[in-house]
Amino acid sequence: MTKYPNNISSKLPKVGTTIFTVMSALANEHKAINLSQGFPNFNVNAKLISLINQKMKDGLNQYAPMQGVPQLREVLCEKMETLYGAKYHPDKEVNITAGGTQAIYSALTAVVREGDEVIVVEPAYDCYVPAIELNGGIPIYVQLKPPHHTIDWSDVKKVISPRTKVIMINTPHNPMGSVMSADDMRQLEKLVKGTNIIIISDEVYEHIIFDGQKHESVCKYPRLAERSFIVYSFGKTYHATGWKLGYCFAPENLMAEFRKVHQFIVFTCNTPIQHALADYIKECDDYNELSEFYQKKRDFFLKQIKDSRFKFIPSAGSYFQLLDYSTITNEKDTEYAIRLTKENGVASIPTSVFYHKPVDNKLLRFCFAKTDDLLKKAAENLCKI
Repeated sequence: MTKYPNNISSKLPKVGTTIFTVMSALANEHKAINLSQGFPNFNVNAKLISLINQKMKDGLNQYAPMQGVPQLREVLCEKMETLYGAKYHPDKEVNITAGGTQAIYSALTAVVREGDEVIVVEPAYDCYVPAIELNGGIPIYVQLKPPHHTIDWSDVKKVISPRTKVIMINTPHNPMGSVMSADDMRQLEKLVKGTNIIIISDEVYEHIIFDGQKHESVCKYPRLAERSFIVYSFGKTYHATGWKLGYCFAPENLMAEFRKVHQFIVFTCNTPIQHALADYIKECDDYNELSEFYQKKRDFFLKQIKDSRFKFIPSAGSYFQLLDYSTITNEKDTEYAIRLTKENGVASIPTSVFYHKPVDNKLLRFCFAKTDDLLKKAAENLCKI
């Protein structure tokens, strides 16, 4: 039967099923331990769950304001000032979003027009480039430098042009687990001085950073903050990725444009969870303990695999660890990730899929946001190779 209309031209012809869906399905099929997709397998704090339940019982189940619940926006502004010394107006400069991905999409849609160039540091999380292309933008790529996956700012400088509208950064970095330094921020500040370039800073892993390092948010640098959308995630902080709840900070002029887009994509977000988070964040600062919590998991996982044939540099941030398999096989990372899942019972993500043209560094990404027993079992499987 002919299906009409039959002349649809895809706006994203290169996009298929995401690697996360593919690897998770493969893990389920072969009953493998799933360290591929980035989600915790442990419970949300019981107090927070109880608060949400209470807010539902209290009848807070209808539309929240488009910008987000006022109490939550106020608490978040207080948190930004306490942590980073950055002052934002709760009514004019912060918006609650349906996760970090929606915030990134809304920010790009708000400012990118047909033919604008957006500098993307790759490997890059997979939602960046499709959002750029859907808005008529042109992604311009700069690659992180091994072995520590740092940015060479001279490479960024080379690709800046009169058509550059946005530079996208991500720290702590997914998938590579690297973090940007104060010097990185100063160099970025120098690069954009005197331009109209906008920064979109993906900082969803802000509280997961290791070995005594500090998170260098762009909001700590006034000349960057004045031109930046900064994206955060409640899901990453509170072990609740399925809530799809995040938030975005930006100066008033940028936020006004962001909200024009946001209101027609989702309009508003989950009301009882917003109210519960407002109370919870005010009472609990357990996000300050998150780095220690995840560093213990990182160290536990690495201790378990230290006698394996995999090589590694400990992750500097996020809840992902890269493992180098170059001494095991010369297979492409996509092929080895599949074989590792089928034959050794551990699912991971090949890092080459995060490049616009696959770069095979023989690196696989493993999520260690899991219970110790699961990490131990995965490590046992890896050590048998």
